[in-house]
Amino acid sequence: MQPAITVLGTGRMGSALAHALIKAGYPTTVWNRTPAKAAPLAAAGAKVAADVHDAVAASEVVVVNVSDYHATEGLLRNGAIATALKGKLVIELTSGTPDGAREVAAWAERHGIRHLDGAIMATPDYIGTEAGTILVSGPADVFEAGRGALGALGGNIRFIGEDPGLANALDSALLALMWGALFGGLQAIAVARAEAIDLGTLAKQWSATAPVVDGLVSDLIKRCAAGRYAADDETLSSVSPHYGAFHHLVELMKARGIDRTITDGYETIFRRAIDAGHLHDDFASLSQFMGRPE
Repeated sequence: MQPAITVLGTGRMGSALAHALIKAGYPTTVWNRTPAKAAPLAAAGAKVAADVHDAVAASEVVVVNVSDYHATEGLLRNGAIATALKGKLVIELTSGTPDGAREVAAWAERHGIRHLDGAIMATPDYIGTEAGTILVSGPADVFEAGRGALGALGGNIRFIGEDPGLANALDSALLALMWGALFGGLQAIAVARAEAIDLGTLAKQWSATAPVVDGLVSDLIKRCAAGRYAADDETLSSVSPHYGAFHHLVELMKARGIDRTITDGYETIFRRAIDAGHLHDDFASLSQFMGRPE
């Protein structure tokens, strides 16, 4: 028999999680600070709890999807709730920091609560589908115990490791890649508009260029993992041509009055590496200069 599961927080993502559990046949209880947001879930077959205590008491597994760890603390960290959670599994699917996840896990351990931390790498429409990706970290045996419930939420559940902060750490790394692309997109749109390039033309050329960029990023990660920063026969691009082309972009942006906040940051990293003698090394050498300067 499938375990009963409670979902705390029924915003767009929490509602998607609850719908996926209901569809998979799990007895599902939901709670939300604004009860009206839980009404559609009641119509779909969920039980709506009157308060947090009733919600956690109703199930063996509690999925938390609220705004942040501070909100989780406000919901769970009182004596009665902690007592009701003892021996149960809490799956934290709230966004936060690695250290925040570690602190929540330590609190759970002190109170005899099994705990997993997860990062959802998907929009709500992917939840419950084979493409739905959730990164999970925590004790391996607890992950195995929660695998069935997690599998109902997405077909691509990834166990990252036993350190409870790892899921959120990898989430942040992947978001950095995503925002790099999105902010790069904003810069590209600004340049295209300033030079009267049709955005449809930009879109078509990006589709043609994207595989090259993907290859460069994959090569960058591979070389950094191996510590191969010097240029060699397999180097795809060294710092020098990048820096030359970068200055063409900066000159264009200056001439057209395009915001250079992001490119000013690029300039800082380029200069650190070049000043240290890496002008002709592989682009991966810049990774050594991403930390706080001495």
